[in-house]
Amino acid sequence: MMTIDNYNFAGKKAIVRVDFNVPLNEEGKITDDTRIRGALPTLKKVLAEGGALIIMSHMGKPKGKVNPKFSLSQIVDAVSEKLGVAVQFAPDCAKAAEAAAALKAGEVLLLENLRYYPEEEGKPVGIDKEDPAYNDAKKAMKESQKEFAKTLASYADCYINDAFGTAHRRHASTAVIADYFNEDSKMLGYLMEKEVQAVDNILKDIKRPFTAIMGGSKVSTKIGIIENLMDKVDNLILCGGMTYTFAKAQGGNVGNSICEMDKLDLALNIIEQAKAKGVNLVLGTDCVAGDDFKNDCNTQVCPANAIPEGWEGLDAGPETQKAFAAAIEGAKTILWNGPAGVFEFDNFTAGSRAIAEAIAKATAEGAFSLIGGGDSVACINKFGMADQVSYISTGGGALLEAIEGKVLPGVAAIKGE
Repeated sequence: MMTIDNYNFAGKKAIVRVDFNVPLNEEGKITDDTRIRGALPTLKKVLAEGGALIIMSHMGKPKGKVNPKFSLSQIVDAVSEKLGVAVQFAPDCAKAAEAAAALKAGEVLLLENLRYYPEEEGKPVGIDKEDPAYNDAKKAMKESQKEFAKTLASYADCYINDAFGTAHRRHASTAVIADYFNEDSKMLGYLMEKEVQAVDNILKDIKRPFTAIMGGSKVSTKIGIIENLMDKVDNLILCGGMTYTFAKAQGGNVGNSICEMDKLDLALNIIEQAKAKGVNLVLGTDCVAGDDFKNDCNTQVCPANAIPEGWEGLDAGPETQKAFAAAIEGAKTILWNGPAGVFEFDNFTAGSRAIAEAIAKATAEGAFSLIGGGDSVACINKFGMADQVSYISTGGGALLEAIEGKVLPGVAAIKGE
């Protein structure tokens, strides 16, 4: 497989798929440029070696229609500043052949939002899945998607995918486009390489003990990951809102806490699976409950399975925090996805902070720690501890699907898997 370090970019045009789906305020100003900064090493590598850059990305969900709210024209100045080059802009990503052909070494062209075209995602627009004509529309769209990808590919000599956040989608710019480049002209960018290596460290190169922390509100959204991890981990911490589904399943009272009543059997099955596989399953035993879902509500610490009516669990309690820390202590491989409580409220950050501090301590003692998923990343950043863990993933859905053991189309298209 060709790598970005082995390719000679001198005199070549590189089309690079990045994830510049950055958050904007009402004035169209970037509020967090992490994703842009993450792509800079790859982009600067091409320019430094005498290549020309064509950058493509999506922004938001315009659903196949032009929407100024999601125009990448809003970030041209920011990208120019970060790259140190005046970035040109193509207002139509599918009609940029002339602008791309005119690019000289060291120049940069940013294409307009790929998702202005429904062909990018490859989904039929304006037709219901139940419609008898849907399958024909889907086939037609797949052919259109190939043509769209072919057009994008025609702008450049080589293709680089550096957008891990969209690697789990077989979109025109993330996977289909790779079919139009030979093996020696397509490669992963630096960010993608790091993401793939981080996942491999978690799933294929495990140093034990291995502790995984899965948080979030629902068991149902994490079941695939939990089941895949069950054969790999030594310790599995399940926290956040799903705590109360487990408590209820075991006959507890959870008051007004979030609880998936239709997933109680699933929760009991997970407990049995852990026992059968010898996994140390750590569930919350106490919680900080509130009488309203807001930061300044009244609070009390109570057992996670004995929450009074009118109260809801909003964070892990002190005994649970100790149990979490104990399961993380001494670990050599750590995965954290999902907070232990409503960390957005400052009064309910203690559980998540206890996890972050235990991970930082284990990392300092030699563990490999991977933080992934938007909320976990927001947590670690909120606590100012991003530099105390091994790796922070930029991909939410892509990371979760990789951990589930699924093949990521954006990676497979480059690696030929």
